[in-house]
Amino acid sequence: MDESLARIRHERSKKDFPGLRLEDDEYVEFAFKRARVCLLMIIGGVMFGLIVVLLAFLLVLMGQSMIDEMGRNFLFIILAALLASAVIIGVVSLVVYNGNRLFITNRRVIQMVMTSPVVNSVNIIDLSSVEDASFRQENLLQNLFHYGTFRLSTVGDETTYTFKYSDISGEELKAVTDLISNAKKRGRKKKEPEE
Repeated sequence: MDESLARIRHERSKKDFPGLRLEDDEYVEFAFKRARVCLLMIIGGVMFGLIVVLLAFLLVLMGQSMIDEMGRNFLFIILAALLASAVIIGVVSLVVYNGNRLFITNRRVIQMVMTSPVVNSVNIIDLSSVEDASFRQENLLQNLFHYGTFRLSTVGDETTYTFKYSDISGEELKAVTDLISNAKKRGRKKKEPEE
């Protein structure tokens, strides 16, 4: 790639992804998030929780003649707490959803995994260390909604890095495989003695 184009892509990547610590002349080729079906499941789960709480609220209102005022106030407090809990769970789920990212640069793979707002990890792998890249769908739901598990296996200690619930297409997987192959070729050329 032309050096000036690489520099432009590097500056653009620094601007688009300020949280990444990119090396000189390194730029982002791909930026993956979790599949959109995960977002739909979060929204659907929160909506279901809200509907259940609101239906319980309506049942309390309809049966309020059988409950004294203190009991009614207690039930309203419980229902308000459940409503707030559903909203908080939805917000936390959205933060976790957005915190799971996979970046593939022209040199490295940077995986950011968040399992809760306080538990997260960052894995960085040189592309030349990647032995194999694969995408696997294990059930009918994953096939219907086009998501699965993206795996990268490394050379040496044979560590496998997985990015679950990703929606990587066949073309993107081929492009990632080509990037890995090119990184390995560059690594071999650097190791060859100059004549």
